[in-house]
Amino acid sequence: MSNQESQDLRIDEGMEVTLHFTLSLEDGTVVDSTRDKAPATFQVGDGNLPPGFEHPLKGLASGDTGSFEITPEHAFGQHNPQNIQMLKRDDFESDEPEVGMVMSFADAAGGELPGVIRHIEGEQVEVDFNHPLAGRTLTFEVEVLDVKPATTH
Repeated sequence: MSNQESQDLRIDEGMEVTLHFTLSLEDGTVVDSTRDKAPATFQVGDGNLPPGFEHPLKGLASGDTGSFEITPEHAFGQHNPQNIQMLKRDDFESDEPEVGMVMSFADAAGGELPGVIRHIEGEQVEVDFNHPLAGRTLTFEVEVLDVKPATTH
């Protein structure tokens, strides 16, 4: 495939994409970025990027840049009050909970679930199991480095 052909390829299902990205909050605080490390490579639809982040990339080609506003519905969901739970201080075996701490909890299926300690009062500890970016509108800036057909093994 000539270099010219590869420049004509656009991001879509079945494509492998290499790009640099910066993810930032409404106030400009950078949450994640590949700028100071290796670029990210993923296959469109492989689940590495939430669909809300893949969708605006469709149609971009190698060399393209873009900045997209991703609403909570398309990013990490809205903040759900039901994901905030009260636990007893005794539930914390060795770690003494502190406000702002991110702790790992076992979920019903035996997997790991991160929770943020929001409030401590007496024996009650309030833990927020929402994704830390839930309810946030994010700015997703990209620089597409390469687009090629994904190789399936």
